[in-house]
Amino acid sequence: MLYVGIDLGTSSVKQLLMAEDGTIKKIVTKEYPCSFPHPGWSEQDPVLWYEKTIEGLKELISEEDKAQVRGIGFGGQMHGLVTLDENDEVIRPAILWNDGRSTKEVAYLNEDIGKARLTELTGNIAFAGFTAPKILWMKENEPELFARIKKIMLPKDYLAYRLSGIFCTDYSDASGMLLLDVKNKCYSKEMLEICGITEEMLPKLYESYDKVGTLKSEIAAELGLSEDVVIAAGAGDNAAAAIGTGVAGDGKCNISLGTSGTLFISSNEFGVDEKNALHAFDHADGHFHLMGCMLSAASCNKWWMDEIVGTKDYAGEQSGITDDKLGENHVYFLPYLMGERSPHNDPAARGCFIGLSMDSTREDMTQAVLEGVAFATRDMMEAAKQAGAMPKRSFVCGGGAKSPLWKKIMSNVLNIPLDVPVCEEGPGMGGAMLAMVADGAYASAEAAAEAIVSVKETVTPDPALAEKYEKKYETFKKLYPALKENFKTL
Repeated sequence: MLYVGIDLGTSSVKQLLMAEDGTIKKIVTKEYPCSFPHPGWSEQDPVLWYEKTIEGLKELISEEDKAQVRGIGFGGQMHGLVTLDENDEVIRPAILWNDGRSTKEVAYLNEDIGKARLTELTGNIAFAGFTAPKILWMKENEPELFARIKKIMLPKDYLAYRLSGIFCTDYSDASGMLLLDVKNKCYSKEMLEICGITEEMLPKLYESYDKVGTLKSEIAAELGLSEDVVIAAGAGDNAAAAIGTGVAGDGKCNISLGTSGTLFISSNEFGVDEKNALHAFDHADGHFHLMGCMLSAASCNKWWMDEIVGTKDYAGEQSGITDDKLGENHVYFLPYLMGERSPHNDPAARGCFIGLSMDSTREDMTQAVLEGVAFATRDMMEAAKQAGAMPKRSFVCGGGAKSPLWKKIMSNVLNIPLDVPVCEEGPGMGGAMLAMVADGAYASAEAAAEAIVSVKETVTPDPALAEKYEKKYETFKKLYPALKENFKTL
């Protein structure tokens, strides 16, 4: 049997066709634009998501026996606000995860309602990226449009609605709305009252691997598929990607070195980071996870190479950073090029090099960028340890994980082994695996992960080098607190 995973991203929808044993048959990507109508705003047209998805699906299955396609699952960009009216028409462009217009609303939630109360109600505090502040912004600034709202949904759920006719979401994605009581897996009535909405406006909640429905007859006819094709609820992109890298079950960990960086730790028990440095969310495996997100990870190296050094030869620039130089660098880099979320929650934070001298080289600075991202990941890991999560090893994925040097630095800075999966296709792969569970091909997300995900390489720390990096980290973690107040005036 064949299964489709749809990764609804910020710049494109990536669709993956996978066999039951994990073999990837085909991948199709369709791009679409993002709109920035005002500084700090970020919007997209949900109808375009759907149109590009249908276009991609036709191409994806064009050369296959369509009778073999049994299910469709999703991994989608989180937090976006999609609103429909009584005729199911999109009211306004979706306000995306990276939109920063809701600063005033975030301050109201965190200061007036209070971080302690928000944590009690939802397990999390407010961030500009979350959905609830966007709802409050719309209520305040677009009251006529707000009054027309009949349905509120997240980006991937719009696709599920168009394909199946079912108004649904899953717990992992809903965790990032700041409307969900994450621990008890239900909407918070108090949060709905604060936002001025009703539960009828919100989608029904499912586990990520639940079958929510089947393909609508007219869609099935257009695609040449059976009306019995299962539609799974799917998951938020990070939770879906975690399933795709084998992070299902208690105590598993994944580090993603993508444009942004994430630390994702699965748990069978609900836990909250009391300092709110990490998000406490539901996981696509039916349990929970703690997640830290740094806003700039591999993008730091891309910025340094493309814009400053002026080269695309990333490996060449790293070739001179030999083993004897690791743990010996006197140059430090703070990777806060877009501000920072975890663990500092400081949009004013900025990137900087510290420790430069007349004998500092370009290689020193390149090494500092890689180490700075690793140290910032260590910051998130320390926050996780304080919250009671103690992973002894981790998967690693993302574009940055293609660098052997960066993996070695990361392993030694964290002082844990890093496992590299054989196949890493992110949220789309996780979405397809969730569809398999929804169709009954596997009993659980954990069973699917164990059967499909395998490790091609393990990077282990060297005790002597890990000790050197421990001392370097002690210096690094003092730099942000020392500079914090200065960032506000830059």
